[in-house]
Amino acid sequence: MEKQKNIVCGADIHKKFIMATILSRDGNKIIERFGMTLDEILRFKNWVISNNCESVAIESTGIYWISIYTVLEGNIEVILANAYKVKHTPGRKTDKRDSKWLAELCLNGMIEPSRIFPKEDRDLRALTRAREKLVNNSTQMKNRIHKELESACIKISSVLSDIFGVSGMKIINGLIEGKNIDEILKMITSKKILKKEKELRDALKNSLDPARILMIRTYLELIEKIESEIEVLNNEIMCRMQRFKEDLEIAMSMTGMGFASASTILAEIGNYKDFETAEHLASWCGLTPKVSQSADKLVTGNITKQGSKHVRRMLVQVAHAISRSRNSRLKIFFLRLLAKKGKKKAIVALARKVLCILHHLLVNRERYQDDKILKPKKVKLNWDSSPVQMTEEDMINVLVGAGYTVQKMNESIY
Repeated sequence: MEKQKNIVCGADIHKKFIMATILSRDGNKIIERFGMTLDEILRFKNWVISNNCESVAIESTGIYWISIYTVLEGNIEVILANAYKVKHTPGRKTDKRDSKWLAELCLNGMIEPSRIFPKEDRDLRALTRAREKLVNNSTQMKNRIHKELESACIKISSVLSDIFGVSGMKIINGLIEGKNIDEILKMITSKKILKKEKELRDALKNSLDPARILMIRTYLELIEKIESEIEVLNNEIMCRMQRFKEDLEIAMSMTGMGFASASTILAEIGNYKDFETAEHLASWCGLTPKVSQSADKLVTGNITKQGSKHVRRMLVQVAHAISRSRNSRLKIFFLRLLAKKGKKKAIVALARKVLCILHHLLVNRERYQDDKILKPKKVKLNWDSSPVQMTEEDMINVLVGAGYTVQKMNESIY
């Protein structure tokens, strides 16, 4: 609980207006309504300062609080409250009651302030989120191309794992240009793809009509434009990440972590020193389970999903990349949970573990070092004599080297 204050203001912010209440320790109350234009926000600022307010409490709903915070920043303490944590008792809800309730909580130091990043960190986070939206738009265009091809009974995706690779794009461009199957196959140079000539001929028996050709060509142009814009954002993000160069290198040293994922996670976390422990960071990111305890009965549920959804999404992508890696201790952790809890829970648990390891690496300024699985000892068998008796350790090393996960009855993993 924070130190009690004498005069504070609670502001209920909406799209078109602000309902503000100034509350003092002696019970005096002043209520005023302001617009959301710049002039009105400046008038609100002068009104708060002239009434000697020590703090202004606002809710972090939507994006409307940002302009208020920008104007008040540096002039008066602004407490950004999580709307979920300052809910009033339901019934008879009005804007005046909401602003008064915020003022009461602020007056008695009962609001846990939300983290507000510095201006440069907020800009970096906005850039990574913009890049994420563009990537999603590009994926949406690719899915539409998949849809048009499938609708025309052209089954390229059943033969190629990625139809937007080099060979896949040659096939799509050939179809758009109206070339026949023989002409399309002559354009392909990949021997791996040419081995599937029979499957390709079966998949490309049909042709595209003019309407689908126009749509696919439009989608391809949009994808090309989006990817060029993504490259521009990547360059800008790279320039702004120069001050976090060492942090970026530490994050990218982890298995499954690339530039896009590392920059996004660091931008969403902000200053990692704000979190005393890795568990605190995982809780802030919403990767810890809900807990309910009553009469010594403890029940844990799904993860809270509080905090940034962007960092959770990126950590899950990293976890999926780790699950496809080889000779990784994190992969073994995933496989152990996969057998017990299923894939979804194993992926989320792995994402949380990655976040906790990253916090440790950043705090201690270390690079990630994944102990590779030890190669099995070479066992020389003399076929001319009696069979060699292998020890338990030798058997385990042979199985681990073949890619198996070995467990003893006490759940120890080798």
